[in-house]
Amino acid sequence: MAAAISQAGWTVTVDSAQAGNPGTAAVDGNTGTFWHTQYNPTVAPLPHQIVVDTKATNLIGSLTYLPRQDGSFNGNVGQHIISLSPDGVNYVTVAIGTYLDDATMKTTTFTPTNARYIKFQALTEAGGRGQWTSMAELNVYTAAGPAPPPTSAGLGAWGPTVDFPLVPVSAAIEYSSGNLLVWSSYNPSTFGGSNLVQTITATYNPGAGTVTSALITNTAHDMFCEGLSMNANGQVIASGGNTDAATSYYDSPSNGWTKGATMNIPRAYQAQATTSTGNAFVIGASWAGGQGGKNGELYNPGANTWTLLPGCPVAPMLTADAQGVYRADNHAWLFGWKNAYVFQAGPSKAMNWYGTAGTGSQAAAGTRAADTDSMCGNAAMYDAVNGKILTVGGSPDYQQSTATANAHIITLGTPPAVPAVTTINPMYFQRAFANSVILPDGTVFITGGQVNANPFSDDTAQYTPELWNPANNQFTKMAPQAIPRTYHSVALLFPDGSVGSGGGGLCGTCATNHYDMEIWRPPYFFTGTGALAARPTITGVSAGTVRVGATFTVTTGAAVNSFSLIRLGSTTHTVNTDQRRIPLTPSGNTGTTYTLTVPNDPGIALPGAYYVFALAGATPSVAKTIIISL
Repeated sequence: MAAAISQAGWTVTVDSAQAGNPGTAAVDGNTGTFWHTQYNPTVAPLPHQIVVDTKATNLIGSLTYLPRQDGSFNGNVGQHIISLSPDGVNYVTVAIGTYLDDATMKTTTFTPTNARYIKFQALTEAGGRGQWTSMAELNVYTAAGPAPPPTSAGLGAWGPTVDFPLVPVSAAIEYSSGNLLVWSSYNPSTFGGSNLVQTITATYNPGAGTVTSALITNTAHDMFCEGLSMNANGQVIASGGNTDAATSYYDSPSNGWTKGATMNIPRAYQAQATTSTGNAFVIGASWAGGQGGKNGELYNPGANTWTLLPGCPVAPMLTADAQGVYRADNHAWLFGWKNAYVFQAGPSKAMNWYGTAGTGSQAAAGTRAADTDSMCGNAAMYDAVNGKILTVGGSPDYQQSTATANAHIITLGTPPAVPAVTTINPMYFQRAFANSVILPDGTVFITGGQVNANPFSDDTAQYTPELWNPANNQFTKMAPQAIPRTYHSVALLFPDGSVGSGGGGLCGTCATNHYDMEIWRPPYFFTGTGALAARPTITGVSAGTVRVGATFTVTTGAAVNSFSLIRLGSTTHTVNTDQRRIPLTPSGNTGTTYTLTVPNDPGIALPGAYYVFALAGATPSVAKTIIISL
């Protein structure tokens, strides 16, 4: 268990202090005193910092920052950088981000690090009220677990932690910038209530290492527990949720939300998937808007219209959940496929084809071998060219249910043919509420989850992620993460090939609210000795938009042997229907300029925004982004 390191004997150095509010007040054990930077007779400008010498080296895993407790918010820390050092000279950054502007204690957990010195830098004042910084208490804690394995062990590496001013329950990659957009509900730490006209969001810029926040009110939509997908233009479409019939869409270049059409059927907890025609298909979702009868409907983003699909009944995809249809129609695993069909791979053990042309159609597609209902498990299309889907984990019931470690490969053909299902060796760990992320080399990273599905609890959390390799159908344990990621957690791929794993909670003052995200760098970031690996580079892409079936060229800094397209992801409640990988082999090259061809079927090359990765062996470049259009 983590233990507080005694403040006795600590010394502090600050860049500025107001008379009567010295730096030592931040480590005196008295919440009634506080350090405050100078504001009289002159104001000391931001940034500010406090450096603490704890006088002994410890394996440090977290710290807490308590804002001033006298009723004033002046000086609350917003954007910040936390660094650790063994000697007071060589520092490593373990956390960045922005804190919520209130008086509650802030906890930052990070990769366990041996250190004696803590440097806490405040870059902004949380409310923009002035140039000052204040701090009632700074406490430091030993790590709950062991030090991480060396990067040379081939297990990847975690860090830094990114702090958010909200619990990130939903997340999407902004295609024009590569930034991460996250949101919670009408409130940064809880959901429900009657204030269903706003959503609190934040944006993480991985290049700058900054987090900014915004309150969205213009769409009058609380987007918690929404259906979520990205359309053919790379726009994020959020439908239903707490405001159960609303639709909002986010445009990356303009960085703004716009109100969309109202759904015909109010819903929350639905799955939503982009089709080969560029429309969005939704089905299920009895968490809000009444229970049962949540049949399919289709959103046309161009016309901004929702159309009922009476031929797409929800009944065939229901699980046998102990709580009935309230849970049984939640979080379908949907994949847009050929000829405007959508394949439903789970979580019910029964699979189905849904046709979205005309008034819709449905056809049974067999079962997932001997798998159980697998609510809050995962499915990922790691090879779209060959119609390959990996499914992992989940539990028979939504809650108070034991998860499985089951794993299967589904191979799609021409709909509505029943696909082939292969049972493969299971994961090492049972997981419900986990997330899976497809990597540029075709492997799939599975992170977080818990053995016993229990919303708003971190009991039985799985800290050790796994990496699945399609070459041998084997799972390999990776470096453990520091923070449990269970119910309401998210994970997505960044343009540099790293993965963000964050969130969990959104339950008010509960102990399982996680206002943060850890960054994982896969083994391909490192050499066998643990040094950063040399990576291929993309110096140019011939077009920003490429039609299905068309060719384009990619120029690299040196010779590479393969490429992959990965559709940008959006995720909430373990569901990411957007991500898919399309492996590409060049048809020819002139020097280091390679000719690539997009598959000529929009069911495979689903229209939308894609990363383009160049690979030298298994090591990917930093991605460029293109739009694949119809």
